[in-house]
Amino acid sequence: MTARILIVDDEPSNVLLLETFLTDSAHEIRSLTDSHQVEQAFAEFDPDIVLLDLHMPEPDGLEILRRLRSARASLGFLPVVMLTADTGRVARNSALLLGADDFLTKPLDRSEVVLRVRNLLRTRRLYQELAESKAAKDS
Repeated sequence: MTARILIVDDEPSNVLLLETFLTDSAHEIRSLTDSHQVEQAFAEFDPDIVLLDLHMPEPDGLEILRRLRSARASLGFLPVVMLTADTGRVARNSALLLGADDFLTKPLDRSEVVLRVRNLLRTRRLYQELAESKAAKDS
């Protein structure tokens, strides 16, 4: 597996739990508990998927989505999964409007985390293969 996973959650216990769940699904995992570091880590690490906590000290998950919007658009399909205990529609709809691809509700279920991440990574790989095929055809 060549996937690179970026995990962003202000709670170290959640980060550790996700790292444990996803060890077999990734080539490399980078984790952050400080949301101020996300943009730099995103640019340096070049993740294949981002797991992003919705409610963190500023900047929160919604602000991070706003800031990453143009970078994600230039990369094609790069999934972001929001992590939240908030089951309210306003938070979810706001995240979806800003480009979130999926949600995982805390407390996290190991099987659900692994399956959702693997499905989104497979979709990303297919998108990349399609883009490469199109580029080869056009040249």
